[in-house]
Amino acid sequence: MSFTYDDVGATRETGFCPPGFHPLHVRTRIGEGEDVFRRAAEAVMTWEMHRAMGVGIDASADRAATDVDVTVTLAGMIKAPCRVVWTVEEYRRAGWAYGTLSGHPECGEEAFVVERTGDGTVWLSVNAFSRPAKWYSRAAGPATRGLQHAYARRCGTVLRRLCGDDT
Repeated sequence: MSFTYDDVGATRETGFCPPGFHPLHVRTRIGEGEDVFRRAAEAVMTWEMHRAMGVGIDASADRAATDVDVTVTLAGMIKAPCRVVWTVEEYRRAGWAYGTLSGHPECGEEAFVVERTGDGTVWLSVNAFSRPAKWYSRAAGPATRGLQHAYARRCGTVLRRLCGDDT
């Protein structure tokens, strides 16, 4: 299967959004310190954060890596096929992005990146650009974007809980 959009890998550039797509940027404080960063990075890289949100994850590997195919299942009914387009695992930054494949209700890319800043604060950033690809996502209009923002915020809430910082 091939990607359903042209700008594959573009979420590496924070703030980029191709013409005709809707941008998304949600940044959530997860906690502080090296241990929180390592735990958060591992939860993101191994799909644990997504599974803890209650979404189905069927991936061709146990860990995010370029070219890994992932199907996200929402509410047990909506299947969203994707492929990981890039990953990063650095001293203070870890994460990945996937792009949509044929059959996904949206068209675009979404990145999940954990970062530890100079003061030790750990953040999760969810960056994406998308547009409807199926009739039902087009029909839902702005509600679809609202659900995407809610999903991104929930990623941060769940990751904070997984890392033991509920504040």
